[in-house]
Amino acid sequence: MPAHAPDPHAPDPHAPDSPGRDTPGPDPLDPLDPLDPLERERAHLAASRTALRAMRHDVESLDIRNVTANWVNAEVLQRQIDARIEALADLADTPLFFGRLDYTDSPASPGAQEHGVPAAARYYIGRRHVHDADGDPMVIDWRAPVSQPFYRASRKNPQGVGLRRRFGYTGGELTAYEDERLSDPDEAEKASALLRREIERPRVGPMRDIVATIQPEQDEIVRTGVDGTVCVQGAPGTGKTAVGLHRVAYLLYAHRERLARTGALVIGPNRSFLRYIEQVLPALGELAVRQATVEDLVAESTGVEVRGVDDPEAARIKGDARMAEVLRRAVRSGVTMPAEPCVVVRGSRRWRVPAYELEEIVRELLERGIRYGAAREALPQRVAHAVLTRMERSGEAPDDRVQNAVARNTAVKSLVKAVWPEVDPARLVLRLLSDDGFLAECSERILTDEERKAILWTKPPRGVRSAKWSAADAVLIDEATDLVRRTPSLGHVVLDEAQDLSPMQYRAVGRRCTTGSATVLGDLAQGTTPWATASWAEALSHLGKPDAAVEELTRGFRVPREVIAYASRLLPHIAPGLSEATSIRDAAGSLRVRAVAVEELDGTVVDACREALEREGSIGLIAADARVPALASALDAGGVPRLTPGTETDADTRLTLVPATLAKGLEYDHVVLDEPAAVVDGEPDERTGLRRLYVCLTRAVSGLAVVHAAPLPEPLRDGGDGSNGGDA
Repeated sequence: MPAHAPDPHAPDPHAPDSPGRDTPGPDPLDPLDPLDPLERERAHLAASRTALRAMRHDVESLDIRNVTANWVNAEVLQRQIDARIEALADLADTPLFFGRLDYTDSPASPGAQEHGVPAAARYYIGRRHVHDADGDPMVIDWRAPVSQPFYRASRKNPQGVGLRRRFGYTGGELTAYEDERLSDPDEAEKASALLRREIERPRVGPMRDIVATIQPEQDEIVRTGVDGTVCVQGAPGTGKTAVGLHRVAYLLYAHRERLARTGALVIGPNRSFLRYIEQVLPALGELAVRQATVEDLVAESTGVEVRGVDDPEAARIKGDARMAEVLRRAVRSGVTMPAEPCVVVRGSRRWRVPAYELEEIVRELLERGIRYGAAREALPQRVAHAVLTRMERSGEAPDDRVQNAVARNTAVKSLVKAVWPEVDPARLVLRLLSDDGFLAECSERILTDEERKAILWTKPPRGVRSAKWSAADAVLIDEATDLVRRTPSLGHVVLDEAQDLSPMQYRAVGRRCTTGSATVLGDLAQGTTPWATASWAEALSHLGKPDAAVEELTRGFRVPREVIAYASRLLPHIAPGLSEATSIRDAAGSLRVRAVAVEELDGTVVDACREALEREGSIGLIAADARVPALASALDAGGVPRLTPGTETDADTRLTLVPATLAKGLEYDHVVLDEPAAVVDGEPDERTGLRRLYVCLTRAVSGLAVVHAAPLPEPLRDGGDGSNGGDA
């Protein structure tokens, strides 16, 4: 499948045109056609951009002054129009289409009919739908059913496709094309040069979409139905993050009305990561998907500010799923059984509900397991119903208005306040972590004495506002809040880097998609927290999605084969049950490991950064957090400009200094890794340290340079940098 450059004498050998689906102008079957194939494709691109501008102009010209009943409807409609205008923006550097499908008109091609495609049809596949003035499609959205064969058709199963064409771009300019004739048994099967070039294109700026390079196994995950939750175990470089983002874009296309009502959310591990991925969905025309961290969501629910940090053991215990039962007991601890009857006075009559009957009502509400706040709201109505029963027995005929009046009676209100008091979630957790007696009562036979001691505050704060809440504390308050009142559920949640979540954090995410579905993305080998996920089955259970399908992606497209093989030496020590990742990319010389003297370390690292900057693309200098200040000073002294993670690169500044703890999920064309032993030593235990190192080693798209003064960690030494510590 060679890529084609312009040939002014070459006729187009491809399928005949279909009205409205090809470039206006000369007939491609006419031997006198003055346009070569590449020029015709460029003309179609130009015509498509003109059509897109016309579509946007049509929306901008809408006059809604006399079509709405009131100002509220007008405001809602105007917002929808503004969103549509924004979605129709033409991004100059983003190609409108990246592929073309020519369906055959042969009777032996049932695949076309199976996909609802008319014979001899030609479709351009792109990031959004574009139509001409007559409504005929000029570009088909990649998410449409007719586009699916672009990703899945093969010679064994052409699905009615006679020819698949891929386009190559430089910036926004169409510069090449490449053809596969899936219906031609004599054409040799070759790897796509354009596909590989697109995969290897330098990473400058934030993450971009992979819509032009989606592979069949990725496409299957992307198009999983909205009712199904899917978990993707993805090795480094397999595109799991991009797959998750494209999945939510697909679901918004296929189930837009449903998700417009219920909402979609992308959850990332930190703000730097979210800034890195934030442009992917807008590039696909999706502007209404919120992106947040677990901490963001919990802060909105609880209103508490995180200002404290737990030690690893306290964080592990607070994040344990057993804390859910501790909190359930704490929330219900204030409920007491009535000791006195409730006497309701109405006019000249007194209605008495005895204590034993009130106790039955309270116990029934407790046994039903409904949320604390809902049960508290139901209690006065249940007591009022008992009073109305007595009224009816005496010959009265009370209605709903009477029941509501009784429920608001002072005696009933006093009963509810005494028996089922209000609960403030933050105050409850404050008491739980401050009062050893209360904690012991609520955690009996759940936590050990040592565990209770580990999470108790040595110096309890005066109140909620003065408390130095940790991130784990905020999740406990979020759990308590949900026990009091239900957390609203979204239609779909994408959870990335999920392997680092605690069971209680999984529960916090699960509460936000109880009636919806989820896409869970992660890599068990990259779990770098003391409570990192041990298995996806356990994680999905905490999420409330135990029946979710688990898919494994092991074929890498980003990390060069030499680099992933080097990093995979750590797998037997950090995740022995996982399959080793492979890579389609064989880049000779993509790995260099260099040992230097301690006094030469900083200078050698700066020199390695300068060497990397001589190449095209983004550069990441990754180092243990403790080494970052020294390296920042060395870069400044050497006159090498640098950025912080999440900041967009430009032509003048392409190097980002990345603390190891923020490297997860990021990628750079070239990575310089400083002192692997320091990365390992920066974690509380060796396994977590080796997992952090695995993350850092797998951030490179084109090349990795490892510079070290201390001996490399043991798993990397055998065949790593050689016994003499020289270059590898």
